[in-house]
Amino acid sequence: MIKKISNREKEIYKVTLQGSIINFALMIFKFIAGFFGRSSAMIADAVHSLTDFITDFIVIVFVRISSRPQDENHDFGHGKYETLATAIIGIFLLMVGVGIMWSGGVDIYAVLVKKESLASPTMIALIAAILSLVSKELLYQYTIRVGRKIESQAVIANAWHHRSDALSSIGTTIGIGGAILLGKNWSILDPIAAIVVSVLIIIEAIKLLTSCLDELLERSLPCDTEGEIIKIASSVDGVKGVQELRTRRIGNYYAIEFDILINGNLNLREAHSFSDEVEVRLRKKFGQNTYINIHIEPDK
Repeated sequence: MIKKISNREKEIYKVTLQGSIINFALMIFKFIAGFFGRSSAMIADAVHSLTDFITDFIVIVFVRISSRPQDENHDFGHGKYETLATAIIGIFLLMVGVGIMWSGGVDIYAVLVKKESLASPTMIALIAAILSLVSKELLYQYTIRVGRKIESQAVIANAWHHRSDALSSIGTTIGIGGAILLGKNWSILDPIAAIVVSVLIIIEAIKLLTSCLDELLERSLPCDTEGEIIKIASSVDGVKGVQELRTRRIGNYYAIEFDILINGNLNLREAHSFSDEVEVRLRKKFGQNTYINIHIEPDK
């Protein structure tokens, strides 16, 4: 049986495919500009675009898997596959950042310690840097808007990958532009720019990986979210209290478990109607895919 693609998946595929086309074009242009423009910062930027291109496909593959419903081997669904995709993107970012830092450090060491001279970058490298800066910032704005709209961690992570590329292009533009305007003696600005960029990329990678680690280690939802859950449950007439609240995140939806206190003299059908109403209100607020487990306790 062929699974029907949801509107959410269509949005993810659309924004990711559009991004991958732009990333591929930029990657090719950057490699050409870096090679013929004699810019190590631009080649590093091209490698960054290559990882963007790879992570686009990671998002498409893992989001497709994460959208599958629960089965006999996955009682809570496949939501954490999207978390895994986010973690992979974070690892890619971290590797790119460290690689760019290493490359820039080698060039700076060659200039300052070995007294070697670096070839000055040319105008084509500067044009590529400016083009990358503008296009990737626009792509970030578009992708982050879609990611927040459909509440996709992987798409949001991919948007930040675009933003990190835009940030790297800022440093690259400054480094290449400075080296061109100030002359060959200032060609060291090119690798310095690459290192500055690498620091920004590493910081963003750590943020993404920390978020994924929190989820994989079953960290509870934020206090304000838990407070909202208690408020919604308590708003149902007849619910005397909420206790033993346990929460976590599974991919892009929440898992919520708690006890409600109701009149102990009610029959089972009446008591169950209260938990049904609480569940309806929670799903209305947090989405239909929210996992909810409510245990009924008599009010003492």
